Parts: sequence; structure tokens; C-alpha cells
Amino acid sequence: MIIPHPLLGPRDAQEFTYLGDASLINRPDWQSENAMQEFHDYLYLRDNPAGLHRELWFHEQGDRSWLVVTRNTMTHEITQVELASDVARSHGRSR
Repeated sequence: MIIPHPLLGPRDAQEFTYLGDASLINRPDWQSENAMQEFHDYLYLRDNPAGLHRELWFHEQGDRSWLVVTRNTMTHEITQVELASDVARSHGRSR
């Protein structure tokens, strides 16, 4: 599988490490009233969709960037790749 890195161009998927669902960017607030339940859900509950899915990939063998890859899990077709830092900023996270 080839991942079209937004900065480096097409890269082989073997250069990357898959982390999981891109919703991991949206970490719960540790000070909320329901922090224990929210962190339990955040850490242990995952969807396993068939079709389009947003995933986190780490470019371990390259520039060490985190990417959000939108991929069809049935065909492995990649439809979008974004830097995770840009996605986090768009959701109001400062890092």
C-alpha cells in the first residue's frame, strides 16, 4: 500500500506504524465529572467499520510525522491524507 504523504509524496506503508482510529486525537478532559468513564471509553472502545475510516499512522521510518489517513478498509483505497497536527488544530487542540 502506498500512502501519499502530504509533505514527502508517495511513501510505502512499510515506513509507517498504524496506531488506530483517528478519534484518539480527541482525548477526553481529565477534569470533567465523568473523566473515568470517558477515559475508559477512549482507551478500550473502538469501532471496526467496513468502508471509509479515518486512521492514525506514524511515519516511523521517515520524518516521524503523524498522519490522519482516510482509507476504505475493504479496498485499501486511500482517499485523503492530512497531518495529524492540522487535524488537531482544526478541532481546537493547541498541539
